[in-house]
This record gives sequence, C-alpha cells and structure tokens, in this order.
Amino acid sequence: MRLHVKEFDGPRDRTLLVVHGGPDWDHSYLVEPLDRLAGERRLLFPDLRGCGRSPVADPLTPDAMVADLVELIGSSPVDVLGFSYGGLIAQRLAIRHPELVRRLIVASSSVLPVPQGAFDGWDEYECRRQAHPSVWDTSALEGAELTRAEAFATAPLNVWRRESLPAYLERLERVTFTATYLEPYRSGRFPSARCPDPVERLRGVPLFLLHGRQDMIFPVSLVGRTPCAEAVILEEAGHMAHVDQPEAWLAAVRGLLAR
Repeated sequence: MRLHVKEFDGPRDRTLLVVHGGPDWDHSYLVEPLDRLAGERRLLFPDLRGCGRSPVADPLTPDAMVADLVELIGSSPVDVLGFSYGGLIAQRLAIRHPELVRRLIVASSSVLPVPQGAFDGWDEYECRRQAHPSVWDTSALEGAELTRAEAFATAPLNVWRRESLPAYLERLERVTFTATYLEPYRSGRFPSARCPDPVERLRGVPLFLLHGRQDMIFPVSLVGRTPCAEAVILEEAGHMAHVDQPEAWLAAVRGLLAR
C-alpha cells in the first residue's frame, strides 16, 4: 500500500526512516529537530496505515504496518528510528527483516514490557496524572476529535519542562489525528505490536536506546535492563524528549547514527 511520506533529500545510502507513534497520530510532531539532518541524510517520515494522510486499508494490524514499511524501504537497508508506539513497530520490522535495518534507534519507547506499578512512588507523576486526566472515557467527543482531545488533555504528562508545553501544544495543532485504531483497540481486536522474546530476537541487530529521564509513558528504569549497543538518557526530558531537549536529542541521534 502506498503511504503518505514526507521526504527530505539526501544520500540514499544514508537514509533514516522515522516511525511515528500513536497510532492515530501522524509524523509531523517528529519533523523538528530531525529536519536539520536533511542533506547529510535522506529522511523518510511516513504516516502509518490509517494514520495522518495515509489511506485506511485492511488488515489493521502491526504486521500490516511493517509490510507497508518494507514496501517503502525497498531492497537497500536503512537506519530506523522508532518513536513511542513506533518503537514497537520498528522492533517488529527489525525482527522480521533484519537485512533491511542497519541501525535501530528505539526512542521514548521500550523493548521490555512496562510492569504494573512502574511509576508507583513518583509524586510528580501522580500529581500531573490527577491534574490532567485522560478523557478517553469521559469525553462526549468521538472519532478523530476524541484522539485530538486526549493528546491535548495529557500533554503535561508528555513534556517535562513546563516552559516546553506551549511549543508542544503548538506542534499538536499541526497533527492530523485519526481514529482508525480506536474502536479495534477498545474492543480488544487490535493485536499488540510487542513481539514475544524481543531481547533474544533482537540479538544481532545494532540496537540503540534514546530516552528522557522523566518519561511518564515508558519508565526510564527499563533502559538499564535492556541489552543494547548504547543507551542515551537525557536529563530534564519527558516522553517528548525531542521537544524538551531538542539540541541534546538531535546530538544524540547524530552520535548514535555514527556508531
């Protein structure tokens, strides 16, 4: 299936494929600061199947998302950065097609599953979660408007530095939200993107981790428990670490891609 792709020109043998999270978001919130790599690298920012401006097509599964990315990549291997939910899709891509993945950067995501009570005892997490609750089950909105409302309602949990919040909210205004996966997820029909035995199955894949110390979606404690070639943890950065610390985040990406 042909995905909607934002492309920045650069050497084809130095392609970086960026896989967004959500799902039901688009790629746009990840363009900055990665667009500064344009010219030195070819950048591909696809909208996953049924997300953003990419068409909806059955089946709506993680494996179908991976198949779309394989079609986009072609036969020449690329570097892959998977962000949040996109980190799980990127892992699945690397496990199924290691010949297509030169390096895998899992950013603001995890290889290991998030354990129950992972954030217990963290007062700031509890404070923000109570002050900015999810609206999934309380809002009268439906469809893409509900996805959008959830993103805005929980924004203070996604950025750590309060001074970063206005820029993040402005970025959210540009996202094309969908609700393609909302009903399948709520009904339990949407398969998990997490592969069984990921640590064992990722052996041989050059795996790098990039994480914010104050991530409130995927706990930073999982980074130290994950075998990888290298891990970078950014201070004073939440789940949207590229918004909290754009210069340090981009420098980390550049460094990891040079390994």
